[in-house]
Amino acid sequence: MINYVFVNILIFRKIMIYIFVLLFFLNSSGVFAGEKDSILIRLDKVLDNKEYYVINKEQNIRNLKQMFVISSLSPRQEYDINLKLYEEYLKYQSDSAVSYVLKNLEIARLLGQDELKYECEIRLAGLYSTKGMYIESKSLLDNVDKSVLPQRLLYAYYETCNEFFSHYGQSNDNSVYYRKSGQYRDSLLLTLDPQSLHYRIEEITRRLYINEDVEEPLSDLLEQTTDEDKERAVIAFLLAYMYQLRGNIELQEKYYAVSAITDIVNCIKDNASLNGLAITYYLEGDVDKAYRFFQAAIDDAVFCNVRYRSSEASVFYPVINENYHRKEQIQKSRLQSFSLIISFLSLILIAGMIYIYIQIRRLSQVRKQLYSINLKLRDLNNDLLQANNQLNESNHIKEEYIAHFFDLCSTYIDKLENYRKTLHKHASNKHWDELMNLLRSTTLVETELEELYKKFDMIFLTLYPSFVDKFNALQAKEGQISLKPGELLNTELRIFALIRLGITDSVKIAGFLRYSISTIYNYRVKARNNAVISREQFEETVMKIY
Repeated sequence: MINYVFVNILIFRKIMIYIFVLLFFLNSSGVFAGEKDSILIRLDKVLDNKEYYVINKEQNIRNLKQMFVISSLSPRQEYDINLKLYEEYLKYQSDSAVSYVLKNLEIARLLGQDELKYECEIRLAGLYSTKGMYIESKSLLDNVDKSVLPQRLLYAYYETCNEFFSHYGQSNDNSVYYRKSGQYRDSLLLTLDPQSLHYRIEEITRRLYINEDVEEPLSDLLEQTTDEDKERAVIAFLLAYMYQLRGNIELQEKYYAVSAITDIVNCIKDNASLNGLAITYYLEGDVDKAYRFFQAAIDDAVFCNVRYRSSEASVFYPVINENYHRKEQIQKSRLQSFSLIISFLSLILIAGMIYIYIQIRRLSQVRKQLYSINLKLRDLNNDLLQANNQLNESNHIKEEYIAHFFDLCSTYIDKLENYRKTLHKHASNKHWDELMNLLRSTTLVETELEELYKKFDMIFLTLYPSFVDKFNALQAKEGQISLKPGELLNTELRIFALIRLGITDSVKIAGFLRYSISTIYNYRVKARNNAVISREQFEETVMKIY
């Protein structure tokens, strides 16, 4: 049992170790991919702002040239200014660099200083070598007596010889000159300070060309430099070349990009990084980027007038240029095809839009018709609702009046019965005087009429409680009716109350109210004259009061 548990623990530990290692590599690859992408993004930005660095470079050169305006410059001071200008133009514009070295050569001869003369001849030989003037460069190097050279010029001499045979071998692709270049590098290493950066770069270059592993020392050097250090371009280029020999395209692309950034920032037109980056992209099949960087490399080589760099680019440039233009032609053909398709689709779209527009217009007309029908239906519904309300009101009035009618009839029957009994009693007892007095008296009729009008007023206002206010609203201010205390309606209001109930005949109204027809007519005319609305519509409006 214990052995079983122990075995499980070992298996679990191995699984955890495998998971940890896998996560580490995944994370490392993710970090590397992100780092490379950021470098390529920065390269695009730097390349787009290439003119900015050139402007700064030109400004530094102008500042140096302004020193010549100082009066009474000594030849040695003029020599130093020319030397600084040479350093500014070196790897930037070789023709200008040559002109300032030639000026210093004249000054050195004028001063009679052989050390300065040798210094100018060595520098001039290096410039001629980059310009492809190999005969002139070799002649100058052969005339230098290296036995009399001080230490600082001796390593400059060996470095120039190293570069000369490297350039010359590159121009004719002869390995003999590459070996001579390596021999002079060995001599250069003997003259340099082993602690100097120059020595370390040359030593690593030597080891790289004999296929030694230099990844670690190159990486250490790269970390010690920034984009403003010109040596960083060489270090990154050597790293990229090393990974190119190993077939590692990812790292090759990354470090060529780092080298190119440094070259652009420092305005180094004599560069190999852009050419290397262009070849990398071409091998990856990215013709657009390859063409872009080859074009930039050729522009720099032509601007600097560096022959061997132009020779480097001329090997691949025709092929890339042809592929680029072939791809561009294919894209143009596709674009034309797409344009025709888009035009055809646009015509279909326009036809569809016209059809949709017509349908929308029809739909709009249908909506207008529906809206008009809805308005009519709404008016009909309102009319129907009003008719229903009026019908309900009429039914309600009928019910109320029927109830009151039966109540009044019952009351008047009782009163008539009592009045008959009183008359019969007086007649039976032969009280003729009292009987005659009762028959001649109008008090009973007047009392009953007054009671009838009160009941009418009460019943009407129960049905139409706001009648008085609404009637007055139809009258001008001076014609509005003010009721006395205790009054529900007066004669004029009763007239229009009867009209509201549908009794419009003046004869019937006069009979009910016990007035003459002319009196009723005058009341009606007076109310119409005081109306705030049309006289013809006044009574119709009164009949619509709820």
